[in-house]
Amino acid sequence: MKYIKLSTSFNFGEVVSVIIASAFLPFLPETPIQLLVEGLLYDFGQMTLPFDHVDKESLQRPKKLDIKSLKHFMLFMGPVSSMFDIIVFISLWFFFSVRDAATFQTIWFSYSIVSNLVGMHIIRTAKIPFIQSNAHKAVYISSILLIIVGLVVPFTPLGAMIGLVPIAFKYIFLIFAVTLLYCFIALFAKKIYIKKFGEWI
Repeated sequence: MKYIKLSTSFNFGEVVSVIIASAFLPFLPETPIQLLVEGLLYDFGQMTLPFDHVDKESLQRPKKLDIKSLKHFMLFMGPVSSMFDIIVFISLWFFFSVRDAATFQTIWFSYSIVSNLVGMHIIRTAKIPFIQSNAHKAVYISSILLIIVGLVVPFTPLGAMIGLVPIAFKYIFLIFAVTLLYCFIALFAKKIYIKKFGEWI
């Protein structure tokens, strides 16, 4: 359920972001091959979820796949992540005046990987992550390694093959700043969701 809810909410949010950005930008915010590689890296991070710790409260009664619950989660948390994609788009276009398609796509590529992997830790538990609930060490290790990969790939020949380019440090700072802001808002959104629907994962 963690994997399914994480995947549907993040993918739905990203689809919304791509549609909105494509309507206003003179180029694609991310190419199909970049989206595929990004998704592959993120999926590698999610592959460690079967090893993850489960909160005791989640084991008190049997759970079943509930499509209605999945829909609620996707439609609630997806737009939250999409909102921060749009913040990145607006920042790049209006404040940093990024007009080069490759630079724009690279920043969003790296941001998507970083924010999704960090966001995974926010969503994996109904509690406050890192404080009230800790993930399995395999989840932590894979997240850290893949975040590094997501930031380093644009500086490699593989990155060049898929249209990515090296980016300045100020953009890396932007990636982490928006990701941190997303974490705080996602924690707040999580409380609202639990209060409204009486459940989380």
